[in-house]
Amino acid sequence: MTQNTSHHDLVVVGAGFAGIYTAIHAERMGLAVLGLEAGSDVGGTWYWNRYPGARCDVESIDYSFSFDPELQREWRWSERYATQPEILRYLQHVADRFDVRRHYRFEERVVAADWDDAAQHWTVRTDRGLVATTRWLVMATGSLSAPHLPDLPGRDTFAGEVLMTAAWPKTEPDLAGKRVAVIGTGSSGVQSIPIIAQSAAEVVVYQRTANYSVPAFNRAIDDDEWAQELEQLAQRRDLSWNGLAGSPWTSHPVPFEDVDEADRDAVFGEAWQRGGVLFAKAFQRQTADPVINDAARVFFERRLAEMVADPQTIADLTPDDHPIGTKRICTDSGYYETFNLPHVHLVNLRRDPIVAVTPTGITTESGHREHDVIVFATGFDAMTGALTSIDVRGRDGRLVRDEWKDGPVTLLGLGLPGFPNLLSLNGPGCPSVLSNMALGAEQQGDYALRLIAYCDEHGFTSAEARADAAQAWTDHSAELANATLFGAARSWYTGANIEGKARGFLPYIGGFRPYIEKSEAIAADGYRGFVLSER
Repeated sequence: MTQNTSHHDLVVVGAGFAGIYTAIHAERMGLAVLGLEAGSDVGGTWYWNRYPGARCDVESIDYSFSFDPELQREWRWSERYATQPEILRYLQHVADRFDVRRHYRFEERVVAADWDDAAQHWTVRTDRGLVATTRWLVMATGSLSAPHLPDLPGRDTFAGEVLMTAAWPKTEPDLAGKRVAVIGTGSSGVQSIPIIAQSAAEVVVYQRTANYSVPAFNRAIDDDEWAQELEQLAQRRDLSWNGLAGSPWTSHPVPFEDVDEADRDAVFGEAWQRGGVLFAKAFQRQTADPVINDAARVFFERRLAEMVADPQTIADLTPDDHPIGTKRICTDSGYYETFNLPHVHLVNLRRDPIVAVTPTGITTESGHREHDVIVFATGFDAMTGALTSIDVRGRDGRLVRDEWKDGPVTLLGLGLPGFPNLLSLNGPGCPSVLSNMALGAEQQGDYALRLIAYCDEHGFTSAEARADAAQAWTDHSAELANATLFGAARSWYTGANIEGKARGFLPYIGGFRPYIEKSEAIAADGYRGFVLSER
């Protein structure tokens, strides 16, 4: 049944970091804001991704809001790298503290949004029949929020239990004593497999592409360390806001070629001990210079051989199709060692591809294996899927998914030509997944709200990215990516994990601080590149 709501200044779609920040600060500006969220509570990515072992690969102290000093000090993180339940509790705490939920309608999945040029507003519709109109539409739908389920022959015939890491049930499934298949070895597979193996009778991992993973070296944060973290927090935040990735860590200050060969291992070793994605930043230009990258690869392969006993398994787990760091390095806790267990088996799909899923299991070219449970750890239609899955129609009825069929074109990742007053947070063309998403959410939400305020103050009723400005920004972003090794990798960064999706490096690789500076220069010049119009 259709439910008509009053007109709003702003509709925010999504209740993760970016949505929560935007809702809080929109209210502070005096805007009438409505939030719409498909889940039953706040959390965004951390609401849906409940799979075993789900953990952030940015340190907890950094992966949190910075806009409120009291909030920063009152929340006590328990581990260096927080788990999904702790991050979800943090976001629920933020929602409680700032009374965010009163702005939101939960369990309302947005299915369509249409721009009315005469009325200068958007009409937003949900799957439950809610209809809302709004002057501004902010899509805080997340970079990793459109789950991807591969179209395998016979997939829907399996008679056992089917799970997806990207949509894990709230009630933890009982895998004890069961024969479990895990398809996919990206981040969610790497993190969940060791946990699943603790109770399952058998785990068979179906791997299409070997990925690089570095141990998290996670640890509990004791009171002394926490006190020290708080004492250094202001400095740490300053480094993060002025850094290339929204975190305080930087690469070794001495260029690779100026470091003695004997000392390079020590630099790599230090970066390895930092854990996870930070290994990709051991040396400057590590993901741009093939020589440096190859040295990092050699170091990794030596470490891998120390963790896994069987030579064939080592070979199968060794990536051979992309430079290290050009797919996001996974952050794990005992992933490689899990393959030493007698009940854990690895199937290399490059050598033994899946023929079909059957009612009782999975058939590959070498034979049939029976399973009680299949876990799809197959990732997302990243960066664009959350927006293209909605029927968003802009000026003259143009549809976002049609406009982006050859790849997204945006100005700063925020503005889309042909879609006035629609602002996409953490979209393609901004640093998003290449930086600390918590600070990125603040930067994106703040920029969107300042653009709205500027329009209100100057009597403009709409703002739309100019086509040539958006194309220039997209070309600039692609040029930066092409100067690195990232283009050599088939990854979700480029859309290569989705069949039929246009290829192109989606996030802005120029760095968090440089992106902020370019964005601020555009704002200081009256939001140059945006067409600001009066009714």
